[in-house]
Amino acid sequence: LGAVGSFVRKKPVAALGVLIILAWALVAAAAPLVAPYDPLAIDHGARFRPPSREFLLGTDNFGRDVLSRTLYGARVSLYVGFMVVLFADTAGCILGVISGYLGGRFDFLFQRLVDAFMAFPMLILALTIVAVLGPSINNVVLAIAVVETPRQGRVIRAVALAVKQNVYIEAARAVGCREGRIILRHVLPQCMAPYLVMASISLGWAIVVEASLSFLGLGTPPPLPSWGNMLGGFGREFAETAPWMALAPGIAITLLVLAINLLGDALRDVLDPRLRRL
Repeated sequence: LGAVGSFVRKKPVAALGVLIILAWALVAAAAPLVAPYDPLAIDHGARFRPPSREFLLGTDNFGRDVLSRTLYGARVSLYVGFMVVLFADTAGCILGVISGYLGGRFDFLFQRLVDAFMAFPMLILALTIVAVLGPSINNVVLAIAVVETPRQGRVIRAVALAVKQNVYIEAARAVGCREGRIILRHVLPQCMAPYLVMASISLGWAIVVEASLSFLGLGTPPPLPSWGNMLGGFGREFAETAPWMALAPGIAITLLVLAINLLGDALRDVLDPRLRRL
């Protein structure tokens, strides 16, 4: 509790970001309990209702409650974001550590593969992968993970290259430690700080990319609610006559990504010893 209190006093803006992330996570987990209506229920008699006491954020062109769809949409965004961090950033961290520490042919081949992926704009590459595989939540996760892994790997490789030059690595080799033990016990722990910072960046970026793909009709297939497909399609078509249809998911994306970026900045300050001394 003392560490938490110290963090809140030193980084109040980051603490606010953490609270927003936790709030959205709780809302996503408890969406069936907190949503006032079924997000898929169609009521043609309630089409285009503006925000009111009955429908706090109004209804869409099918009479579906916008608030309920926004709350359920948080599930998709957080699922995609955390799955990308789990698979892409973890795989990139492992490959980056091995590539930077071992060097040689593996490092050369890995870096050329990274160059090939990073030669394409990341969103365009993700669009291409989803277009080939077909729109679905898991295909969106796979597409974003494929695009994100090389970037994470390159950052961690640079850290591993610096770490392996330290004297304690030479000492570990001198006493007969195996390469695997050196990587797990000495190199990988030193890469955790940049990994956490990159993971926070990837989380926010994945949420924005999922929303972009869904906006273009290549993400979460309707009628499942996601913030991206609420913004695109009918949300864009009726933006003038029913602006609340796009306003609610747009604000939700902005708040969540802003909170994640605030947390990422705080992690960088806390975990970087050079910034910690300032």
